[in-house]
Amino acid sequence: MDSGIQITRNGRPAIPAAPTPFSERAGGLRALAVDTLQVNVGKLCNQACKHCHVDASPIRTEIMSAEVVDECLRVIREFSIPTLDITGGAPELNPNFRRFVTEARWFGANVIVRHNLTVMHEDGQNDLPEFFAKNEVEIVSSLPYFQQTQTDAQRGTGVFERSISALRRLNDVGYGTSGKLKLNLVYNPVGAFLPPAQSAIEADFKRELKSRYGIVFNNLYTITNMPIARYLDWLRRSGNELSYITKLVGAFNPSTLEGLMCRSMISVDWTGRLFDCDFNQMLELGPTDGTPRTIFDFDAEKLRKRMIATADHCYGCTAGAGSSCGGTVA
Repeated sequence: MDSGIQITRNGRPAIPAAPTPFSERAGGLRALAVDTLQVNVGKLCNQACKHCHVDASPIRTEIMSAEVVDECLRVIREFSIPTLDITGGAPELNPNFRRFVTEARWFGANVIVRHNLTVMHEDGQNDLPEFFAKNEVEIVSSLPYFQQTQTDAQRGTGVFERSISALRRLNDVGYGTSGKLKLNLVYNPVGAFLPPAQSAIEADFKRELKSRYGIVFNNLYTITNMPIARYLDWLRRSGNELSYITKLVGAFNPSTLEGLMCRSMISVDWTGRLFDCDFNQMLELGPTDGTPRTIFDFDAEKLRKRMIATADHCYGCTAGAGSSCGGTVA
């Protein structure tokens, strides 16, 4: 019997086929701009979070080379890309990370770093708060909850305590308290449910982190867990796969389509290949309409007009108020 499960080229299972294919609900999606170059500099990480769609961990060896970093910097300079969004793994573990940040700032790009907080405690990373502040890096950090039990359940034993310590250090150098130094947190649901209203849970996080630990931050982004990689494995093991997929499909919101992150960004994997978003990257769902395939043949004009590759996992970004790397979109 056909299980309905799609198998990607890299052998990882994708989201099971939805009753109504996403392409029928959304129609043809085209990009609107290339305002953000989101670069995954590798899958090496000091953590192995249960919800990680990248399958990052301390044993991964995929690391972006200096050559690909240089090409990303060339693109930022030549095409005046406004924002560089650096992710991983833990991007700080790439040996070219600091040069990448510094040179992108020289070229005038706003730099966002997807920082997991605990990497600050690794050897050679103790000065990260000062490095971030000097370069006015915008920090986006995942914190599943303002209590230890939920955070450690998703991210590993001891992560909450180390995260609180890191947040205090970031506050000490001006993050969350200075207009120039932005500290944003990310909430991913721990279970098989959609995130609550972003404004409401942001208020809860600000109140509880301030009263319990004296921590302040700028914004909280709610992000829907994408049913791929480790999170899909967990859904299957816990018997929540069908109910979660049904929930995503049933919560499809057409008003999210205009603000989907794939329409204003391009994603670069550790080898330099181009994708519409980080999720397509992990599923190896590349461009299909003849647009540039790698950072080495980057063409901003072609990319800003490209047709976006979609599949049923896209229901994760269009459920409810929508989901993006910057939180809700509708």
